[in-house]
Amino acid sequence: MGSLKTHHLYYDNNKKYIIGDGIMDFVIEQLTTWWQFTVVGILIIIGWVVNMFGVDQKDRTLIGFSYKDMPSMKPIKIETAGKGFWGAIKMWLLGTRKWEIDKDFHYTINGENYIIPKGFEFDGASVPKFLASWLSPTGVLLMGGLIHDYAYKYETLLKKNKKDTMGKLTQKGADIIFRDINIEQNGFHLLNYLAYWALRLGGFMAWNGHRKRNSQIGH
Repeated sequence: MGSLKTHHLYYDNNKKYIIGDGIMDFVIEQLTTWWQFTVVGILIIIGWVVNMFGVDQKDRTLIGFSYKDMPSMKPIKIETAGKGFWGAIKMWLLGTRKWEIDKDFHYTINGENYIIPKGFEFDGASVPKFLASWLSPTGVLLMGGLIHDYAYKYETLLKKNKKDTMGKLTQKGADIIFRDINIEQNGFHLLNYLAYWALRLGGFMAWNGHRKRNSQIGH
């Protein structure tokens, strides 16, 4: 006679549940239902493992980014009125808040003084909508996002005298600046590398858009 496989059973209102299989099904269902929490949780665990090996604790200068005061900026109104119902819905779901620098922002990279002039508009780090509640575009990635947006738009960075520049940047060069500024500023090595590779994969759309518009400093 073959062996008899048994399960622990629980009865409730004539419904039968197999405890072992039921718990696993329940866990999988919750992980897929609350997938945003699952993704963030997995990233936190991976980041913790990385941190255990001291990657995030290395005291080293990557790009020598520094500043005296936080950038002064004001939100730009999201114009949904007059766009029609579906146009407004599209802007609400797909649009991002833009900000305007309302006072010259001074910063330093590798001992050289640079400036983001008053009036520059940017939208911060490019964060997918489903992660925006966890990772604000103007949160821990603010500094890198601001400098990166300027570099993407003008293909360079402007020096303090508002005449000279860093010289022509490539898209990859701008992405590396974003990554290294943020690693120095927030210390999250894994997070910043994920953001960097996201830019390497999809940033070409924004980069090429600026090249087509031929954006020029001062115009």
